[in-house]
Amino acid sequence: MLEIRKITAENKSDINLKNDPFRLIGRLIVERRDGEWSYREEMLPEAEVSEMVFPDENYVYEDMPDYVFLGAYDNSAEGADNNCVGVAILCPHFTGRLYLEDLKVPRKARGKGVGKLLVEACKTYAAEHSFKGVCTVGQDNNLIACRLYLSTGFKIGGLDTEIYEGTKQAGKADVWFYWKPLSQLR
Repeated sequence: MLEIRKITAENKSDINLKNDPFRLIGRLIVERRDGEWSYREEMLPEAEVSEMVFPDENYVYEDMPDYVFLGAYDNSAEGADNNCVGVAILCPHFTGRLYLEDLKVPRKARGKGVGKLLVEACKTYAAEHSFKGVCTVGQDNNLIACRLYLSTGFKIGGLDTEIYEGTKQAGKADVWFYWKPLSQLR
């Protein structure tokens, strides 16, 4: 059984869950017309599907006092109540939202709803602590992550096409995703 709980100083090493490669299966094509965002998916041919991995972050819990760390724990095996299978790292954003800075699920735990549970826990935490919502960024070529945010009620609120100019990731864009609780909807 999966349980989402706050990571504390007691289990702080869980915030440094290793990054595993993820599949690049396509791209989210985002457009803005007449003040409205729209998107479509552009799938890669199977021969062009590849993998990418982000560098490990090496977070220092004590240096991040304003952050909220949520962990997904798989308690299905006997004595496995501390088996961390996913992490969400949030920090207050200047807009009054929580910024979902990092979301990771190891390869062995993917496809089991861990990411969705963590995102829902982030939304619950934001609503319960009077934040205006949650915002995050997904690279346009990380279609699986973009699908996750869209499927959990996030809306597209921006597109940064310049962020990777002059880097090894040139040609990619960041899609900004926003979620707000029902009390904030108008």
